[in-house]
Formats: sequence, C-alpha cells, structure tokens
Amino acid sequence: MQTNTPSRNTIRLTRRGRLVLAALGAVVAGTAVAVPLLILNGDDDSRPTALVVPEGWRAGQVYAAVDEVLDLPAGTAKKSLAKADLKLPDEAGGNPEGYLFPATYPLREKATPQKLLSRMVDTAHKKFNGVPAVAGAQRNAMNAYQVVTVASIVQAEAATRADMGKVARVIFNRLERGMPLQMDSTVSYALNRTTPRTTAADTEVDSPYNSYQRMGLPPTPIGNPGEDAVRAAINPAPGDWLYFVTVEPGDTRFTADYAEHQRNVAEADARQKETSGKAGEPSAK
Repeated sequence: MQTNTPSRNTIRLTRRGRLVLAALGAVVAGTAVAVPLLILNGDDDSRPTALVVPEGWRAGQVYAAVDEVLDLPAGTAKKSLAKADLKLPDEAGGNPEGYLFPATYPLREKATPQKLLSRMVDTAHKKFNGVPAVAGAQRNAMNAYQVVTVASIVQAEAATRADMGKVARVIFNRLERGMPLQMDSTVSYALNRTTPRTTAADTEVDSPYNSYQRMGLPPTPIGNPGEDAVRAAINPAPGDWLYFVTVEPGDTRFTADYAEHQRNVAEADARQKETSGKAGEPSAK
C-alpha cells in the first residue's frame, strides 16, 4: 500500500459523495459508492500528484478516475486495455476487475492510463500471490482468482471490517451446501448500479452475476477488494452461519437458523420503516 504523500498536499473530492479518511493520503475504506479523490500539490498548485483508489471500487469507476486525473476524454482508460498488456490470470479473460488494487498511486512524469493500470495490477499480484494467500486458497479448495472473487463480494457486503470474516464464512458455507449465494451485491453489479436496494424483480434479471438464480461464484470479481477483504476470504471466521442481515448500523446479525433470520429481517424492516428516507432497504441474505 503506497502512502508516500507529502503532508503539505491537500485532498479534493471531485464529485459529491461520502468518504471516511483515516489519514491524509491513506487508502480509503469505503464502498463502491465512494467518490474519486485526487491528491493535489499545495501552494495553490491544482495539479494532482496522486490518485486514491478506494476499496470496493469497480473497474468502471477506476477507468473514469484515471481519465479525470490525467485530463483525458471519457473512455480513454478503458480503451487502453487493449494495449496495456496487463498481467492478469487466464481466468480473467482480459478483464482486470478485482485486480485494480485499492491504494494511493503517485502520478509519475508522463503517466499514461496503461502505466497506471499496470501498476494497479502489479500491486494486486504482490498482495494476492504471497504465501499466505496461496495457502489460504488451497485450504479452501480454490484458486487465487476465486479467492479474489470471494473477497470482492465480502468487500461489497460487509458493513464493517469486523464483519468481513463472518460474511466470508457465509459464502463458503453456502457454497459447501450447494445453496445459491443470494448476494444483493452481485445483482447490483449485474444491473450496473451501486445502490443497495434489491427488489424481487431485480432478482429475476438474466445475468451470470445474478446469484439468486445462478449457483456458485459469479464469473468474475464484482469490484476491487482491499487487503482486509482478501484476508477474510483466505481465512474466514469459524461459524455455521448461512444468513445475515443488517438490522441497523453496527448491528449485523448472522445465524444458521432460517426462522431466526426471518425474525431479524422483520425487525430490520420495522427499523427501516421508522427511519424511512434516511437509509436504503436492509440487505438480507
């Protein structure tokens, strides 16, 4: 994780949005709805010196941010994939989703989309191909690409870092039992949106990313996970949980009992009605 940013630099939010910064220049712990950040020179110099890629961003969001930070026409970064020569796993089929690692990337002289995207993928390989990651993948009878896919779902679904290991365990428990994952985040990815709302009609969408209708993992990661999510995917918390729902902020309940889960969902629905207009619908698994 690169955080070598001079303390005199400032951060500018380039669009409206909500972020939590642990420290100036640090990787942002956020979700796919986070807004792009540019790190700027001080002394009224508006030239960006680095791009912050938050945890959970999708490839499309990264492309848009690269175009913006390099002052290029929209779509340039995505078009550059054909000549970027990214070192991706064979399973990725040339799609870098999951491998654009969240970090702070200094903008070196003569930066190009190809160079920026290549650095992100190279950083991902260093994080994902270490001994702990490989051992964790083998322990869970998965390859590295599948682990990154699990981590991307964990990143999107977990309300807090503390919940990541539990969410990962739910995923593995469901896979082992031959249950569909039924993760709202995969449906949102299929529909190309970032809102947490998932309706009954949404779960009928014809897509390989619809984990309500399709068994197993989605064909690719659904975002770019950070280190905490990857750790959870290679070392999930012990437990028999099959369901979870966030009743209110800070209160996500995990259970193996469907009847108990239904009661939790009912409580979450009641809380949602009480705070209607302040938050989206609860995400029940």
